[in-house]
Amino acid sequence: MGHRPARLAGVTLALMLATGLSPVVQPSPARAQSAAGHPDWPGKGQLFVGACYQPIDRSPEQIRQDIAIMKAAGFNLVRMGDLSWDSFEPEEGRFTFEWFDQVIAQMHAAGIRVIVDIPGQPAPIWLHKRYPGVDLINQDGVRLNAATRYWDNISDPDYRRLAKRLGQKMMERYAHNPAVIAVGYDNEIGNGQVSYSAADRERFVAWLQKKYGTIEALNKAWATQRWSRRITSWDQVDLPYIRGPGPNERYLDLRRYWSDDAIGALRDLESARKQYAPNLPVASNFWPTAGTKGFDYLRSWDQVSTYGAQGFYPGDALGAGFEVMMNRAAHETPVWFNEFTAGGGGFYGDPGRSRMWAYFGLLYYGQTFLAWTFNSHIGGEEQALFGLVDHDGRPSWKVDEFGRIASEFQTLKTLGFPRDRQPQVAVNYSFDTMWLTNPPPGPNTIQEYFKGNYTEQVKAAYQPLFEDNIDAAVIDFGHDRLDKYKLIVLSSAYVMDAQTAAAVRKYVADGGTVVMTGYSAKVDETGKWFETPLPGRLADVFGLRTNAFYRHWEPLKVRFNGETLTGGDSYYEVLELGAAKPLAVFENTPEKSAAVSINHFGKGQAIYLATAAQPGLIGPLLRSLYPKLGIERGPQTPKGVVARVVEGRTMYVNTNNAPATVTFSGSRSSALTHQTYAGKIDLKPYGVELLQ
Repeated sequence: MGHRPARLAGVTLALMLATGLSPVVQPSPARAQSAAGHPDWPGKGQLFVGACYQPIDRSPEQIRQDIAIMKAAGFNLVRMGDLSWDSFEPEEGRFTFEWFDQVIAQMHAAGIRVIVDIPGQPAPIWLHKRYPGVDLINQDGVRLNAATRYWDNISDPDYRRLAKRLGQKMMERYAHNPAVIAVGYDNEIGNGQVSYSAADRERFVAWLQKKYGTIEALNKAWATQRWSRRITSWDQVDLPYIRGPGPNERYLDLRRYWSDDAIGALRDLESARKQYAPNLPVASNFWPTAGTKGFDYLRSWDQVSTYGAQGFYPGDALGAGFEVMMNRAAHETPVWFNEFTAGGGGFYGDPGRSRMWAYFGLLYYGQTFLAWTFNSHIGGEEQALFGLVDHDGRPSWKVDEFGRIASEFQTLKTLGFPRDRQPQVAVNYSFDTMWLTNPPPGPNTIQEYFKGNYTEQVKAAYQPLFEDNIDAAVIDFGHDRLDKYKLIVLSSAYVMDAQTAAAVRKYVADGGTVVMTGYSAKVDETGKWFETPLPGRLADVFGLRTNAFYRHWEPLKVRFNGETLTGGDSYYEVLELGAAKPLAVFENTPEKSAAVSINHFGKGQAIYLATAAQPGLIGPLLRSLYPKLGIERGPQTPKGVVARVVEGRTMYVNTNNAPATVTFSGSRSSALTHQTYAGKIDLKPYGVELLQ
């Protein structure tokens, strides 16, 4: 919780005890949290503006004053309950919900709805003291007390039992409370830590036994013949080191195991919701990309969430858009910003900035905008975190800004918001690839080969779509349907598992168009390089072989559609074309080989870019496909201005802290101010406008 940078754009892997994210959870036969059949769940024509609120920090009189401020500002939703387990259960088995009932009742009387967050993390001190299995053991064998938030071993059976019981009690109590609109699970799950107790090792071994079945299969997956590491019995298996060193195959399974652990904790709460509160949707403030532990959200979103939800603390607009679309995944429901940028740690706020990002969020399917946080924190790790109300209880100018957002959104909800348009393009993101290309320290040649950052390379493929104001989903191709997209893009898809390969093969055979870049399909789901022609599992689909690669001494130059394009990455692959035909060539490499190729496979086409994704090369390639594929570009805008057409009106959002001018044909009037503009509009810094 609190102010953190755009989490995907700047995730620093190898923090503290861990790095990136996690697992390989297979999709459930039915979407566990589908909104279908629930017309009463929030949807089109409903927008929510409010704040995260911690009543445990406030006296009864202060609570009354706070709610009066919220009501006057026009807030209609708060999120409460998170970080408060010991306020609901001060000692094991003794529950005290009455204080929370009273706060909810006051919110309801003020016309404010409530998301009830089930506070499974952090665990109370009494739980740690009574059940030491909840304490963390680091990889050096040192027991860690619960010195900071989320230092809980959520795989411990006692933790799981008690967290689920708390969830059951809370959902049973609030399922039919008229103020409660949704529930959330375990604030920021993913931002936890791994543990190395003897019991953790036993659970890991049980996970491996279920996954592989036999020691022989495990040895094959882990390539244990290398450096004399063969395992002859399960009691020889150790927990791999998350901070290194160690081989890639074991590290990948460790990440998957801990990811499955996080997903298991969420599924415990989901089972309680199905039993006690099936009438309520789920909007949880997850942090799957946390650098400490994480989990594979893109292969589990449909098991544990109704709405894509997140804490939104954007840096640059490109990173913000990419992160939001990843959190949306393949949901058909809107996005909920369960924590929304207001002030932050050491950042009081910048007038107009939150309003701008709220409008940006509207363009990216946003429905709910809850300021983090309402009260500036007085104590604890976040005492210099600045919310809407100052430390002395006085409303800051930020209350008025969020009040303005709430007022304007009352109009916008009648004008086509929240958006529900199906994205035209999908970009693949793989947690497996992210882990493998960011190994822990130690002897390892992966980063000698895979230079750069995987997430940044996926964002580079997403960037032209972002700049062209085109909706693009960020999903895992091995998990979600592809047939609803006009174009799919795999950027540096280093891991090519059987599910992803089969999905891409079928998509192209059925008439789809795929673009894949260099670095792709080099290793299988175990993390070992294919012993078949590369790209593994898809060489025939792309009609080529990609084994040889080099790094040029100067920026790559590519001749494409009569123009010379310049790249920014020296890596290139020498394509051995079979059935594929060249679309572009490298101009300044010794081989002058194909830089882009196309292969017709089944009813569709597979296009290969023989280098890493970089806007100067992949941008022109993707744009050349728009006309044939019927992909609509959004409104043309200058750098930093984002726009979409919504029910015939065009919304512009200037994310720059500087003026920007947008031009268009004819005269248009503002749906917000009713001002008329002829041919252009001068947007102020952080300015927004909706023209009709």
